Amino acid sequence: MKFIVSSASLLKQLQILGGVINNANTLPILDHFLFALSPNELVVSASDLETTMVTTLSVETNDTGRIAVPARLLLETLKTFAEQPLTFVVQPNNTVEISANNGKYALAYAAGDEFPNTIQLNNPSKTHMDGDALATAISKTIFAAGNDDLRPVMSGVFFQLSSEGLTCVATDAHKLVKYQRNDATSQGSAEFIMPKKPLNLLKGILMGSTTPVTIEYNESNARFSFDQTSLVCRLIDGKYPNYEAVIPKENPNMLVISRTALLSSVKRISIFSNKTTHQLRLKIAGASLQISAEDIDYSNKAEEQLKCVYQGDDMQIGFNARFLIEMLNNLSCDEVRLEMSMPNRAGILTPVDGLDEGEQVTMLVMPVMLNS
Repeated sequence: MKFIVSSASLLKQLQILGGVINNANTLPILDHFLFALSPNELVVSASDLETTMVTTLSVETNDTGRIAVPARLLLETLKTFAEQPLTFVVQPNNTVEISANNGKYALAYAAGDEFPNTIQLNNPSKTHMDGDALATAISKTIFAAGNDDLRPVMSGVFFQLSSEGLTCVATDAHKLVKYQRNDATSQGSAEFIMPKKPLNLLKGILMGSTTPVTIEYNESNARFSFDQTSLVCRLIDGKYPNYEAVIPKENPNMLVISRTALLSSVKRISIFSNKTTHQLRLKIAGASLQISAEDIDYSNKAEEQLKCVYQGDDMQIGFNARFLIEMLNNLSCDEVRLEMSMPNRAGILTPVDGLDEGEQVTMLVMPVMLNS
C-alpha cells in the first residue's frame, strides 16, 4: 500500500479533522486517523464515537487498503514540513514510512478494521443552506447553551426547520437566544437538538465560506456535507422546553441605545458589582439611563448616566452583568432595543440594524432581584 500526497493539503485537512479527537480517549483507536485508500483517492476519518468527520483527498496511487495512523504524531510531523510531495509506504512490520525531500520517518499504525464504522442515516430528511449562514446561526446562539449535565437538552442548540425557514434556539434558563432566517427551508417540519462540539467544529470551518451545505437528519443523527467533507453526529435525545412560553408578548417599555456605549458602560460598572451576583441596576427615566452597581461587603460602588431613546413608564430593573456583556458582544449592530414589561419579567434585547434581509435575532435575559 503506497500513495503520494501534497504535505500542505494533507495537513490542512487533518487539522480540521483533528478537532474531533478528544484529549483523553477510552479506546486507543480513537487517537488515530483512519486512512482508507482507493485508486487516486484517500478518505480520512476521525471519530470520538459521538461525532465522526470524513474528508476526501486526491492522491497518486493505484493501491487499496485501510490503516489507522496516530493522529498527534502525524500532525506534529506534517507541521514541520514546507510544501512538498510526501510518499507514504506501508511496511510489513506494522509501520508506515513517510519519505520527504530530506529524510524518512516511520510511524507505527493500527489495523483499519479496529476503527469504528461511520453512522449511516436511514431515510433522512434533507435541506440546503449557505455555509456562512449556518456558521452565523451557530455563533449567534451557541454561547447561550447551558453546561448542566442534569439537563442535557439545554446543553445543545435546538434546530427547527420548516417551509418558512430555520429557527435556532439556545438557553441555559438564565438567558435565551432565538435566531431565525428564511433562506434555509425544508419541505416538512422537523426539529432536533445538536450537541455543542460538532457545532463548534462546523462554525470554525464554515465561517465566511460561501460553500453550500447539505443537512441530512433523522430522529437520532444528523449529517452536514460540504466540499469533500462530511460530519455525522449523534443528536441529543429529549424534548426541548417550550421556549415561546417564556418570551413576554406585551412589552410596553422600550429603550433604544448605542450598543457600544452600553457595552462599555456595563463592562466598567460590572467591575464594582458583587462578585457572586454580578448584579447591575438599570434605572430609566425620560431620555436617561442610569446604570449602577455596588458591592456592599467592600463598600465599592459605581454609576453612570447614558442618553437613550425611551418610551414607557419610569422603571428600575436588575440584570446579571455577565449575561448582558455576553449578549452585547455577540451582536454586531450599532443600536440595540431593550423591551421590558415589569421588573420581574425577562428583558428582550434585539438589534435595531445590521441584519441581513430575512434574518432575526431575539435575546432574552432574566432579571435579578434588586436589593432595595
